[in-house]
Amino acid sequence: MLVIFRPVPEPNTNTPPRVWVIAAYRAGEQSQLLALAEALGWPFEVKQLRHRWQGALFNLVRGTGLRGIDVAASSALVAPWPDVVIAAGMRNEPVCRWIRKASGGRTRIVHIGRPWADAHNFDLVITTPQYRLPADPRVLQNTLTLHRVTPQRLAAAREQHGARLAALPSPRIAVIVGGPSGPYAFGPRAGARLGRQASLLAGALGGSLMITTSARTPRAALAALRASVSAAHELYEWKPGDAHNPYFAYLACAERLIVTFDSISMLSEACATGRPVYMFDLARDHVPGATAGRRGPRHALAGLCPADALRPAPARS
Repeated sequence: MLVIFRPVPEPNTNTPPRVWVIAAYRAGEQSQLLALAEALGWPFEVKQLRHRWQGALFNLVRGTGLRGIDVAASSALVAPWPDVVIAAGMRNEPVCRWIRKASGGRTRIVHIGRPWADAHNFDLVITTPQYRLPADPRVLQNTLTLHRVTPQRLAAAREQHGARLAALPSPRIAVIVGGPSGPYAFGPRAGARLGRQASLLAGALGGSLMITTSARTPRAALAALRASVSAAHELYEWKPGDAHNPYFAYLACAERLIVTFDSISMLSEACATGRPVYMFDLARDHVPGATAGRRGPRHALAGLCPADALRPAPARS
């Protein structure tokens, strides 16, 4: 069920609703928050919070207040209060409830992903099937996550990086690398296996790889991946706040994509390109029947599965 809500504007003004985005502490969730804020088309302000490790117990008891954050080191949370606050993550929930209370109950809370409190504590929860939330009028279940992959953003990224990437042999295959998440480990063995399989696929097709890591990619796994890649490639090692990050260019220029299946956010962004997407299974330790002499496309796809076979799983954003 789609829940429609209308923010309550301040009286006697023609200004658009005031929107706050409470910055997430995981990159996948932050991307979803920005995707929704940008899609609303209203001005918005991103609030950065410094969480205190001592606040973990307060977060667990589902409190309402600011005891879980370092107020002095965080963005100011003062009036005028927002009409809408968009957030994700357990540690941000008490803060959002405090903002609504401070506004006299006027602020609407939109939570993205898995809420730790009951749905009735929010005005809207936008989530995906792997969290298995009970049906509720306030809960919107989407097949995949919100994302920032738009034709305009892809075109801009292609303009910035396309000339360099055009030198790589076609078809170009983007390899989007995540990291450990929940029950899924991503260490040197998986990194090496990913490098080998992606190289086999590129070799079978006569193409190349565009590889990007993420904030969660362990250094040991990256080193093993780098050492095992034998196809023509470009490898970008993720850096925080890098204006030259080619991630969207890789999405724009890829003719196929391989994504580690630990992150539904990365899978959603890859699927938004409309190109074939393969999930790399972090749960496998080996490729059955792999030999040096079998290098055809069927062998190259061993251990990868089409993203249209995506099933609810305990992946994390």
